[in-house]
Amino acid sequence: MTQFRLQQYLRDNATWLGAGVLLTFLSSFGQTFFISVFAGNIRAEFDLSHGAWGGLYSLGTTVSAVVMIWAGGLTDIFRVRVLGPAVLAGLAVAALAMAVNSWLVLLPVVVFLLRLFGQGMSTHLAQVAMARWFTVSRGKALSIASVGYAVGEALLPLAFVAAMTLLDWRWLWVISAAIVVMGIPVLTRLLRQERTPQSLAAEYAATGMMGRHWTRKETLFHPLFWFMAPAVLGPSAFITAFFFHQVHLAEVKGWQHIDLVALFPVFTVVSLISMFLAGWALDKWGTARLMPFYQIPIAIGFVVAGMTSSIAGAMIAMVFLGLTVGANNTLPSAFWAEFYGTSHIGAIKAMATAVMVLGSAIGPGLTGVLLDRGITLDDQFLWIGGFFILVCLSVWIGVSRAVPTL
Repeated sequence: MTQFRLQQYLRDNATWLGAGVLLTFLSSFGQTFFISVFAGNIRAEFDLSHGAWGGLYSLGTTVSAVVMIWAGGLTDIFRVRVLGPAVLAGLAVAALAMAVNSWLVLLPVVVFLLRLFGQGMSTHLAQVAMARWFTVSRGKALSIASVGYAVGEALLPLAFVAAMTLLDWRWLWVISAAIVVMGIPVLTRLLRQERTPQSLAAEYAATGMMGRHWTRKETLFHPLFWFMAPAVLGPSAFITAFFFHQVHLAEVKGWQHIDLVALFPVFTVVSLISMFLAGWALDKWGTARLMPFYQIPIAIGFVVAGMTSSIAGAMIAMVFLGLTVGANNTLPSAFWAEFYGTSHIGAIKAMATAVMVLGSAIGPGLTGVLLDRGITLDDQFLWIGGFFILVCLSVWIGVSRAVPTL
């Protein structure tokens, strides 16, 4: 019976869910796990050190986080059917710019465009759409839409690394742009009957605390947002840093890089399973019971990564990291809708996405500076584990105070 209901749910909502999956998949071309595939080529082309490339990457990402504060609010005004193609067109232009750019001064601009339209807006658009279009099954919808991340993370790096043996890296960015462009008519067709944010506000709106729809300004002046901010920033910052420094990590641990990379599918599978479990738990118990605890596994994962010297220990660390990363694809987006309502969810989620993108800029830069100062990754990982325990405490305090007002 349960399987039948799931099949019926997928049939009834295939077009909207498909749009979410498509957007999250195409966001891959602006994600760190994809861009880092070309890090060696980019550094060689522009004669950059690891630190210089990391600095430029952080600069472009930081500026994209600032712009997201404004751009993300557009989801409260325009249909996904209108905004989505524009975002994908921007992402395609960014990929082409990476393919043809030969000026160092423009490299941060290209990174900015990739991060804004890829990691930022494509991700934000998918999550806001799911949070707004689905109320009772919000967790399930967010989980299904997030499958696009997992597919991109599992397939694209391996496919493009293999393709590098046949094609110049710049041509691979042209291919990336072509893939994004092909997604535009698909998205438009999937959403040909999409409803507007204004009509949804009347028919499908769900209120938040105090039975209200909170504006972005009100949210920013509410303490809960700031208790939550470290939980939004942390996973983005330090998972990005973990993958950004993967070559150095393997080197200092005495592992072959390929052995570490071989564990990435484990990370992806665990995060995918965790994502669906979190979606099921969210629909059953709500976000208030889950948010204070879902980052405990990432704390354990970083401690294990810092203490282990074996590749088997690295696999255990990857499992714990994946548990939190998977849940993180589902829970926070539903949290903002549950606590602050859905009428202004685009603007509110834009602030959260900006914090997330800022985290992905801070992580590689901060850990790189500490490495330059002689603080090893092992020591950093232990401190990062402690940071996530404090994050859980912060969320618990904030949520405990806010729950009585729901």
